[in-house]
Amino acid sequence: MTDRHVIDTASEYASSLRSIAAGSGPVAIDTERASGYRYSQKAYLIQVFRRGSGVFLFDAPAIGRFDDLNEAIGDDEWVLHAASQDLPSLRDVGIDPHTLFDTELAARLLGMSKVGLGAVVEDTLGVHLAKEHSAADWSTRPLPQPWLEYAALDVELLVDVRDELEQRLVDQRKTRIAREEFDAELHAEPKPPRPDPWRKLSGIHSVRGSRHLAVARELWHARDELARETDTAPGRLVPDRSLVTVVKSMPKTKEALAGLREFTGRASRTELDRWWSAVERGLTTDDIPEVRRGNGDHVPPPRAWADRDPEADARLKRAKPAIAKIADALGMPVENVLKPSLLREVAWHPPASVNAEAIAARLRASGARAWQCEATAQSIAQAFVDAAQIGAPEPESAS
Repeated sequence: MTDRHVIDTASEYASSLRSIAAGSGPVAIDTERASGYRYSQKAYLIQVFRRGSGVFLFDAPAIGRFDDLNEAIGDDEWVLHAASQDLPSLRDVGIDPHTLFDTELAARLLGMSKVGLGAVVEDTLGVHLAKEHSAADWSTRPLPQPWLEYAALDVELLVDVRDELEQRLVDQRKTRIAREEFDAELHAEPKPPRPDPWRKLSGIHSVRGSRHLAVARELWHARDELARETDTAPGRLVPDRSLVTVVKSMPKTKEALAGLREFTGRASRTELDRWWSAVERGLTTDDIPEVRRGNGDHVPPPRAWADRDPEADARLKRAKPAIAKIADALGMPVENVLKPSLLREVAWHPPASVNAEAIAARLRASGARAWQCEATAQSIAQAFVDAAQIGAPEPESAS
């Protein structure tokens, strides 16, 4: 096995750009991050492959900016697997594709049962791709050769995979669907920050009382601040379960906090003053969080619909089997035919005039693609009309 070389100097980077520009066809690209180890989601290794050029492994922090890579590739297609995971970190260093082919998304549209890269490579090329280093700490330097070989293979086969999937899309007459999906993924707006990110604490649902939630909030912010400062994944400092243990125990003194055996983590005792200050802020603040955040426009969980709005409940229960039938006919997952959240929105807040055109307009305004509106609007409208005429919904099928 030939040793893989990491490019980490300006001169090597410039030489690699000339080689990439001299290649032909689509360009495969991937990133390796240090999720679970570092706070940031930045790329630590960027892998590129192009036919006629070969594989290039870039030390992303050492190179810094990759804007010139865009010019070397021009308007040619970029091939990624699960592009939505990599695009943010690529754009952070100046890499911004013009045209995209997402092999994971293509696999979903083709109805493949397993869409991880290893499974898709094996299905399309008959090659077994070991994935044992996917959760490694890619901020490690120097990177071990087995890790580099793993990273190289992630892109070295990707263009061949793309070609096979493209042919299958043609055979299933799904090329237009795929192009709309790829374009939507490429131009998707970043998700806005959560208003209360501390509410994502694992186990927070078991916490009762607004004062307890105030302590949870302050502990979360204290940990997040330390994680930023040290570029360490928050859970490696103090796990979620440890913070929730403190919240439930509500210790009255710093000594009591230190005495909690379940309060673990590498920073649980070295940063004890930090955690105790957070507990004190939560115990004394006048800024008490709501136990549940309310929003008049929020669509409630479907389990509450029968009591809160039986007509909406009937619409949803009529429409879901209709969408499932369309998904079955197209040979793809229901969620790729139409996001369940979009169906819930239009069922909870239907247009004044229930017809295919009005449903399609509502779906389009909420982010559905043109092909999705064409495939589903008529069936949704008919389901809503049936629900209004018949009244109580029929039982849903197992699908």
